Formats: sequence, structure tokens, C-alpha cells
Amino acid sequence: MWVEILCGLVIYKLFRRFFYDDDEFSDVATSDSTALFSVAHRLEKLYGGKAYVGLRIPDADTASRQDIDVVLVTKGQVVVIAVKNLSGIVTVTSDGSWVCDGGKHHTTETYPDPLAEVKKQASVLESYLEQRGVTLLEGNLSCKVVIPNPNFRTIHAFPSEVITYEEWQQLKPVSRSILSGWVKGAFGTGKEMQESSHQKLNFILGTAPMWDRVELKSSKIVLGEFLEFKGKEEDTLALRHIKRSKVDCISVQKTSMFGLAPSRLQVLYSYRDYRSEGSSGSESKEVTVRSSTEVVFQPRDSAKMKKFKLSSLVSITLSA
Repeated sequence: MWVEILCGLVIYKLFRRFFYDDDEFSDVATSDSTALFSVAHRLEKLYGGKAYVGLRIPDADTASRQDIDVVLVTKGQVVVIAVKNLSGIVTVTSDGSWVCDGGKHHTTETYPDPLAEVKKQASVLESYLEQRGVTLLEGNLSCKVVIPNPNFRTIHAFPSEVITYEEWQQLKPVSRSILSGWVKGAFGTGKEMQESSHQKLNFILGTAPMWDRVELKSSKIVLGEFLEFKGKEEDTLALRHIKRSKVDCISVQKTSMFGLAPSRLQVLYSYRDYRSEGSSGSESKEVTVRSSTEVVFQPRDSAKMKKFKLSSLVSITLSA
């Protein structure tokens, strides 16, 4: 009898481990954020350079921040990219807006002209770079709209700046110094930057404001803003030193899985190093907390806060 009870408890823990956590976050719109990183990774693989995801560039004209999905930097180009992970039939209205009908939830959504928006983002980024001491040469800055979703459908012909799913799939590697195969025809190819300017550009973008991000064990990523930890007082006290001004990366590891006592989590966090581009300092700490501890997170483009169990996370990256 006791053997059956123990086996039942083990099966229950395994069931919760592999099924419950994913169900808890099934309503979180992670697909769009995950698509950004997928696009960025593929561009780096095709063209080299460095892709920066989830930037929040200060806009001096509006005293606000301009969200930019992806910025790809190579020796010859800075490309501002809007990723539209749309599923359904898309029509274009007279004012340039996109209307997407269908998709997973069979709803109709209207999106302001994506090409006009990404051109505005490129303008804001160019001004921001100038304020920080980098002036791009003519032809070095371009913008694109990428549609990576295979369920995107339309009867419209788009400008060359819009990369449809079919075109996205057909992209081939080209010279790693310039995006000739991708940019030619729409913007031409920019002159190769000097090494000092290229390094400074990467440093500026590597230290620019960005969205925080959480990576789930399901390999999904959510962009947004980390707010706080929730849980038993003992655990929140143990985590009290994790502050945005001091810490930039948090990783989560499980210390026990089959025990009857509540599982414990090992939380490793590294201190921010402001002397180097986007890298952590050598000093790191670790604490152990209950698996019931939660992370309160405000997802990008959502009015609702979300609570993630630490046991369902791989890491948290905090922007400065």
C-alpha cells in the first residue's frame, strides 16, 4: 500500500512538472517575443553582425521611448526591423493599415502601417545615435518589415521593404560585411564603417535601454518589465539583494525533484558590470528558495501583469 502511495506521489510530481507549468502560461502571448529572437538569430546566422532585440530607444520629440523589435548591425549596415508575426488573411486599407482576419483566436485586428512605423523607429534611432556620438553615413541605415509566420496570407503586393514569409524562407547567406542580397534594390549598400565607429555603435546599442526578458523552460521568451518576487517572507528576504541597479542576469536551477518535501530552487545571480558592453561582472551570488516563489512580470504590449513560478523559468535578464 505504501509503495502505491509513494509511486502515486512521484507520478503526480512528474505530471505537474511536465504539464502544469506549461498550462499555467498558455494564455501568455509568448509567440511574438519568441519570434523576435528567432528572426534575430537567423539574421545573425545569414549575415553575421550582431542583432539587438527589444530596444526601448528614448524619443526626444515625444519624451517617451520608441519600441524597436530588432536592430541588426554589420560592418556596412544598420537595419531596423519590425517583426509582424501575423497569422490569418491580411488586407491593406487606404491609409496603409493592415487588417488581419482569422488567426488562432478567429478575431480581426488592425495594425497601423508597419512600414511607416519602422521608418519612424529608424529616424528615432538615428537621432539617438547622433546624441551619443555616432553619425551614420548615407546609405548605412535602412529598415525592413519581416513576416516570419507561415500562416500569413494576403493578395496584396508589398513594397520591397516588406519581407513576406515566402521571401523570408528564401533568404540566402551573403557577404558578412554588407547585406547586399537583402538590402540591394531598396536602399543600396552602405559603405563599410570604420572599426572604431563600428565598435562604438555596438557599445551604444549594447548599453541602450531594453525590455527585460524571461526565458521559460518551454523555450519560449517573454519581453516586458520585471516587477518583484512573491512568496514566503523567508524567500523574498533571501532575494532582496536582486535589484535592477545591481543585477543583470538571474538563472534558476532545481535542487530536488523526487523528494516528498517541497522542491527547492537554486537562484544564481550576477552583478552588473558597467565597464563592459552588456556583460556581467565576475562576482555572482546564489540563494535557495521554495519552488512556490513567483516572479511578477508586466509583459510588453499587455495591460495585465503575469505571475511566473520560478520553477518554470530558466533565466531572467534585467535591463539597466
